[in-house]
Formats: sequence, structure tokens, C-alpha cells
Amino acid sequence: MAAKRRRRRRPHPIWTVLAATVVVAAHLALGAVVIVPAVAETLRPSPVGGVPDAAPTAPVATEGATASAGNAALVDQEWAESMSSRSGIPVRAVLGYAGAEIALRAENPACGIGWTTLAALGRIESSHGRHDGAVIDDDGVTRPGVWGPDLDGDGNALIADSDGGAIDGAAEIDRAVGPLQFIPETWASWGADGDGDGRADPQQIDDAALAAARYLCHYGDLTQPETWRTAIFAYNHLDVYVDDVAAQADRYAADARR
Repeated sequence: MAAKRRRRRRPHPIWTVLAATVVVAAHLALGAVVIVPAVAETLRPSPVGGVPDAAPTAPVATEGATASAGNAALVDQEWAESMSSRSGIPVRAVLGYAGAEIALRAENPACGIGWTTLAALGRIESSHGRHDGAVIDDDGVTRPGVWGPDLDGDGNALIADSDGGAIDGAAEIDRAVGPLQFIPETWASWGADGDGDGRADPQQIDDAALAAARYLCHYGDLTQPETWRTAIFAYNHLDVYVDDVAAQADRYAADARR
């Protein structure tokens, strides 16, 4: 059962939180949503409407590139730098989003996820890891880190501590973490190692982008408008958020075609 909805507003970037197998929604102060554990497949599909145009696929660096060196190594560096210049996305973030797309093309080719969808989520959630003065360093780690507000029920959803502060640095309550804003319970289910260092870190852009891509892809073929919108709606349980992601992804697709 969903909590009573407040008046919708455009979500504040840092106050949107990724949910995995989830359905019960509670609104945050500015209209963003935390969705708490239940069954993902019972989410109401977002009405078919705006979806992003397909962008040119991210080019692979070399025929021999493998994910063992990290997904960023899969991406053509010259393309990433050009895309950064055209779009305003930091190069290291472009490498993270595009690397996840390339990895999923091999891992789950039926999904069809585009890097522009991941980039749109990153822009809305944390301004590509730049919220509150943070930056994504050359190793892909967001420093000093991107942290959401305490989810303590005071003007937002109440999510009790699930990790003892190990992931989110808050030992008594949960909060969202990293450039794609995972809550610890979700990261425990979907956390990924996208940079090949043997650990999953939600503050690391390759890890976070791969986790987000896999989460979205479990909904099915994202080249289908209804499936794409359902997946983004699960990421943040507001139709206006889905429209915002579509519009932002469209802008990046246009940048890619310039």
C-alpha cells in the first residue's frame, strides 16, 4: 500500500533514492520518493509517454578490451572526452555510464540499456557526483562522497538502519549513498564491481552505474517504451520523475549526435 501522495514537485537531485525489489512508497520533502521493501513486479507501470530517443551506442576502446580492467577501460577515451565536451558531463562519469552500457551489451543483450539513460539518472540524482562540492576522481570514486539526508521520518520516509553504518556512515538510520543514490539495503542486493577491484562501492561510478544498469535491465527490454518507463518509475515512484529522466536522456542523445 502506498503512502498518501503529497503534491508533486520536481525531485531535488540528492533526495531521490534507488530501490530494488520494492513497492511501498513514501514521499520525501521535495516530492522525491523512497520505496521500501516489497515486490517490485507489483509496481503500477508508469503511463506510456515521453521516452528518450535512442542515442548512438558507446564505442568500445579496442577489440581486445575486457571488463577485467574495469568497465571504463572498455570505452573509447577519445569519444568519452568529446562527449564530455559536448554534454558537460565529466569525462570520468561518461566512462562510467558508457562502460556499464558496453558491459550490459555483452551480459544482457536483450536489455538494450543506453548510456544516456544512466547519465540522465546521474544528472538528476547527484549532478554526476558533484553534489555539495564532491567530485569524481580519476579512480572513479566520488570524494568526499555524496550522501542523502537521514531517512528518519522527519519530512521524509523512515528507513531503519540496515548496515550498521558500513555503507552509508550512519549507524542509527539509513540514507542514500553515491552518485546514483543507493540505499544500503538495495546495495546489499544489487551492488556491483564495475571497476574490477574486487569490491562493490556505491561511491564508485563504475560500480554504481553497473548496479543501476542491472537493476533497470531486470525489468526487460528497455527499448520498449512501456518497459523503459516502468523501470525508471521503479527507480523513483513518480511519473514526473520518469518524464524528467526521459527529457534529460534526450538532451544527451542530441549531444551525442552533434
